[in-house]
Amino acid sequence: MTEENGATEKLSYEELQAENEALKASYQKAKKAFKRRKFEQSLKPYQAELLALQSYLEETKRRMVILFEGRDASGKGGTIRRVTRYMNEKHYRVVALGKPTEEQKTQWFFQKYVAQLPRGGEIVLFDRSWYNRAVVEPVFGFCTPEEYKNFMRGVTGFEKDMVRQGTILVKLYFSVSKEEQASRFERRKTDPLRQWKLSEIDVQAQERWDDFTNQKYEMLKNTHTSHAPWTVIRSNDKHQARLNAMKTILNAVPYDRHDPSLDFVPDPEVVISGAREVENMEAERLRSGKFAG
Repeated sequence: MTEENGATEKLSYEELQAENEALKASYQKAKKAFKRRKFEQSLKPYQAELLALQSYLEETKRRMVILFEGRDASGKGGTIRRVTRYMNEKHYRVVALGKPTEEQKTQWFFQKYVAQLPRGGEIVLFDRSWYNRAVVEPVFGFCTPEEYKNFMRGVTGFEKDMVRQGTILVKLYFSVSKEEQASRFERRKTDPLRQWKLSEIDVQAQERWDDFTNQKYEMLKNTHTSHAPWTVIRSNDKHQARLNAMKTILNAVPYDRHDPSLDFVPDPEVVISGAREVENMEAERLRSGKFAG
């Protein structure tokens, strides 16, 4: 009911229903915002640990490289932002290389990535890396079969040499389900703050889901090594993916814990090894005739 000029006016059923729906929507929005804030607060102790990790690297002059791989909309960018939120900007870089220039096309494939590798005391986070050649490029025909084969033959030696010379290398693969990816793409279409994220390749990602899955399998099977293992992060739940990615990064470096009472053990439902993921994919292929994930 409303009052106007001293008179009482009754709301119609439709108006009451609309008002009720608006109140429910407002409540859900506030609830979601509160939940998001609670999640962000829970990351802060681990972000403080990342500062201690960064201090260790600076003091010892050690180098660290973190690769963020995975399908489009799998949560790589959001995780990178949380990992670096409080870091000292002088001692880390986020690298997201575009398509190669004409000059780069004539160079050794790894050359443009070597140019971005860290100096002593620095962390470099690759938002997609040289593994573009293992998944994205062959799916879309951006490289020849011979270029793909050369990469797969050479990448493990490249990484072994990097690690042998003292670089700490962490390889993260963010694994999102087909349904969740579709849902995130839909939000990008309708949310004006996210529309810039949607590209033509994103649109084709769902259509080529099985192609990406096959390339993922070959990549994990052939490039998961003892010196440079893959860690798969289940990322349907963005918060859990971010938290467990931080734990994985922290566990890769022998720094002195800032708060030893924190739980540094990754959730086994969220974090699995690349070798285990290969086993899971092979088992699914035996059951259903095709890979899952």
